[in-house]
Amino acid sequence: MQEFSLKYIRCVRCKGKLELEVLQQAQEINEGFLHCKICRLKYPIISKIPILRSDFVSYLSNRSKLGGKLYLKANHKTMKSFMKKSLSKIKKLEDKTEIEKRWAKIYKANKSAKFYSVIRDKLSKLPKSKLALEHGCSIGIISKFMAKNNDITFGIDNSFSAIYAAKKNRIENLDYFVADSLEHPFGNQKFGLVVALNLLELVEPNKLVKIVSKQAKGTFILSDPYDYDRGKFSVKNPVTPQVLRKELQKHGFRISSNTMKPSFIPWNLSLNPRTRLNYRVDLVVCKK
Repeated sequence: MQEFSLKYIRCVRCKGKLELEVLQQAQEINEGFLHCKICRLKYPIISKIPILRSDFVSYLSNRSKLGGKLYLKANHKTMKSFMKKSLSKIKKLEDKTEIEKRWAKIYKANKSAKFYSVIRDKLSKLPKSKLALEHGCSIGIISKFMAKNNDITFGIDNSFSAIYAAKKNRIENLDYFVADSLEHPFGNQKFGLVVALNLLELVEPNKLVKIVSKQAKGTFILSDPYDYDRGKFSVKNPVTPQVLRKELQKHGFRISSNTMKPSFIPWNLSLNPRTRLNYRVDLVVCKK
């Protein structure tokens, strides 16, 4: 974790200020804890990555393999003890570790997809912001570009595997956290630029729009292929392109004239030598 991040993040449960306890430090905080001054919640920092979830045990219950890996990655005896205690409380549910790891590899293998060039082109035409945020940043393909054009950029994602990959190349004005977009760690902080790409099948669309409407003080860029068929993991209230735009307007966003109509931007992902996903993505650019 970058030390400058402490100024901007808050407790995801009560929005209280966080105190940093360092267990191991070099260029960044390699290992330690973030303590909430108000509700006393404790968040671990392992392998430079803060895991900012209100219920760490519940997070691990869906990722028991990850829990074991985090225990092995922990270096300090205090962190080892914390991980051991947390793992003793988990209920082993359906494990997402390998799925999240696989998708991190897929995104890395497809980082040169033309879709990202379209997004970079849109971003390059925006004025510089003091603070920028990407929801569902995955391995940081777009966050890294955002960091070039904005003073400070943050990326959040629920996947530790994706954030771990994103953190491999350190950029001084960029930091990442494991966090849920609907339970984000930024309190009442405002951002001049907010980005959320291809996330609506994973996060309730209306809830995300409502949250971003309170965060954005500038531009909001979002996209989605509206691929909602995820079985039991499907969102409860999917939206169409038309409903999404109405929801954005309801929350005070002004949609750019060239994205008022739904678009069909190719986003092609190679899953393996024999399988490809060929999405047609809708892009919306709006402002507050």
